[in-house]
Amino acid sequence: MSNTIMDDNFPLEARLLAEVGVDPAGATTHDLWQACAGVLRAELSRRWVRAQARERATQARRVHYLSMEFLLGRALGNAIAALDVEADIQRSLAAQARALEDLRAAEPDPGLGNGGLGRLAACFLDSLATLGIPAIGYGIRYEYGMFKQQIEAGVQVEYPDPWLANGTPWEFPRPALDCRVGFAGRVEWRDGRAEWLPDSVVLAKAYDHVVPGHGSDDVATLRLWRAAAPEHLDLAATAVGDFARAAAAKNKYEEISWVLYPNDSTPSGRELRLRQEYFFVAASLHDIFARHLGEHGTLANLAEHVVIHLNDTHPAIAVAEAMRLLCDQHGYSWDDAWSLTARLFSYTNHTLMQEALETWSLELLQQVLPRHAEIVLRIDEDLHALVSARKPGDAEFWARVSLIDRREAPRVRMAHLAVIGSRKVNGVSALHSELMVQTVFADLAELFPARFLNVTNGITPRRWLAGANAPLAALVDERLGREWRADLGRLAVLSDFAQDESLLRGVIAAKNANKIALARHLQQTQGVTVDPGSLFDVQVKRIHEYKRQLLNVLHVVTRYQAMLSDPDADWVPRTVIFAGKAASSYVMAKAIIRLINDVATTINADVRLRERLKVVFVPNYGVSVAELVIPAADLSQQISTAGTEASGTGNMKLALNGALTIGTLDGANIEMREHMGHEHMFVFGLGADEVVATRAAGYRPESICEADPMLRAALDAIAGGMFSPLEPARHEPIVASLLAGGDRYLLLADYASYMRAQQRVDARYRDRTGWASSALRNIAAMAAFSSDRAIREYASRVWQVTPRR
Repeated sequence: MSNTIMDDNFPLEARLLAEVGVDPAGATTHDLWQACAGVLRAELSRRWVRAQARERATQARRVHYLSMEFLLGRALGNAIAALDVEADIQRSLAAQARALEDLRAAEPDPGLGNGGLGRLAACFLDSLATLGIPAIGYGIRYEYGMFKQQIEAGVQVEYPDPWLANGTPWEFPRPALDCRVGFAGRVEWRDGRAEWLPDSVVLAKAYDHVVPGHGSDDVATLRLWRAAAPEHLDLAATAVGDFARAAAAKNKYEEISWVLYPNDSTPSGRELRLRQEYFFVAASLHDIFARHLGEHGTLANLAEHVVIHLNDTHPAIAVAEAMRLLCDQHGYSWDDAWSLTARLFSYTNHTLMQEALETWSLELLQQVLPRHAEIVLRIDEDLHALVSARKPGDAEFWARVSLIDRREAPRVRMAHLAVIGSRKVNGVSALHSELMVQTVFADLAELFPARFLNVTNGITPRRWLAGANAPLAALVDERLGREWRADLGRLAVLSDFAQDESLLRGVIAAKNANKIALARHLQQTQGVTVDPGSLFDVQVKRIHEYKRQLLNVLHVVTRYQAMLSDPDADWVPRTVIFAGKAASSYVMAKAIIRLINDVATTINADVRLRERLKVVFVPNYGVSVAELVIPAADLSQQISTAGTEASGTGNMKLALNGALTIGTLDGANIEMREHMGHEHMFVFGLGADEVVATRAAGYRPESICEADPMLRAALDAIAGGMFSPLEPARHEPIVASLLAGGDRYLLLADYASYMRAQQRVDARYRDRTGWASSALRNIAAMAAFSSDRAIREYASRVWQVTPRR
């Protein structure tokens, strides 16, 4: 692997003078970060240029990965590791009396994602680059991210996340790739061909991020689109002094790329979401088609050289856009266009919940994208013909598989469009893929059985062990060498050392170092003092009722009450750590955050506990926060209702860093347990089949509550104001949702089993050596859950591409 940075002896001072414009002697940490990033950026650019030339020369088959979010995390450390220049940078910084850690901390997290969907996309780009698969990720260059979460008086408050306020050295503007994206208007037909005449046009401007491979010169591209007004100002408005109107017109265009997942609880919010999705899809497909024509001169072989992968349902409008481009702009007949389109796409489904399977009002689609509405209806007609031939007279079957849900006001089922338009459709864990074809897509799977398959998710070990957990990575290097970074399967051998006292001492020491670092961070940022010797009990993920943070709170309240009843008992000290954002319009999720913080305030101030129980909510959860919390975790809470979590990747990250899992048999937890052994995971609760049976039998949460005094006491404490004495009724709606509201996610049904599992956790943690042995088996078991393994499966089973490595 060539390294021109090494040839230049890492020219940091030269970059400070020439690019940053400061005297090296007076450079600030931010100046040094910019200069360091600039040097790395230059080498990434050289690698990108070489990779593009190679792909053109070999006429490579490329993967185009469309995703609404890419949760990248800070780029500096990843680039340093990929280019293998840490020692050189450390020497250069020593001359400036600075530490590399200071530079890493100076970098803002890119506001390009929120949760597991975006982090998975980022892991996949890392693996695509490392394996040498030609790939471009496509998304939106959000100016303000999702939002910056702050907790004020216990309440989530959303602020803009201006991560681009000072620019970023990692992106490459590509003005030559600018294109125009239309909205609304009308459709006219001439000589059998449709012409869409939009009312408004937005300029899509491209910005590239280079994603480096590790252990190779290969890179992947992340191409992000920014929305801009076609003209900078409405000069007619400014000429008469109406600057507000001029600015409003400009903002109407540019708001498309302002924030991730704008509040869709209003009609205008829903329209903006649809515009966002089409905007980045249209710009991306324009780019894909233009590149292919430039390299091949024809679209006839498009499907031989192009794969377009839809990461969840958000980009599903791409199927209709491809048909529009082929039929309306390139003169294909409908049948020929469909034959080509149906070979281009593949689709990953990430949810089994009907309410999360995106649908759009047909009326809204006709208003915003009139030509695409026509295309969707035409595809639906063809689907109806197929169903009529296969299931003649079965109106109920047709109603279930149609692209249009006509039960009330017609709505377009975007997941159905993605399935119909894709050659392969995958779930992301064995259980999820099984349930997918039994429930949400059962009828479509009957029509197209060979289309569905499973590819279990994975994570990149480069960021989530080598980058995030230096003490543990060093320990693994000592036993196995460094090759596990590119071949996580090598970790499996660690299970052979599960009784090796020297290694177990190393595992305990690495965990303690990470816990001390997190405790210091919590003291500095939250003002909460926690004991690094306590069990760090961690639940970090998007706040949602199905993820059941509330069940975790019920355990905390029950534990608190038990400790007050028997203060002299030998309680295992616990620090319970929550983190995650609630969608700005998700009232119940935000109420749960407030409850967590109210419980934390009460418990942390109660001197009767003698510091043996603490609760902390860490705000603004993202990759950088995760890199602090995950390595320090002892216990990983993966407690979703069985059958609701598609896979999860936080479960894998935590296990890779030596946390033991307490969880239901949901998502990838099942496969993880198979690899580590059932005795090394604390499993509780109903299974997916039992959940279905419980609901079918007429679930009555009130009966469970009345039969369990500990549960009743915990709910009474929450509803009665124990944790909100100045507003006693504050949390009544939460308790009402569990009792009168029917307890949709069966928290009360799983409560007793969860409490018993928590008792097993306490008993196991008293034996620190035994706990470390189980932790080591968890680490070893993650050998099977690398994103490299997942991408190799996609390459062979979905995309038909061959990795270079």
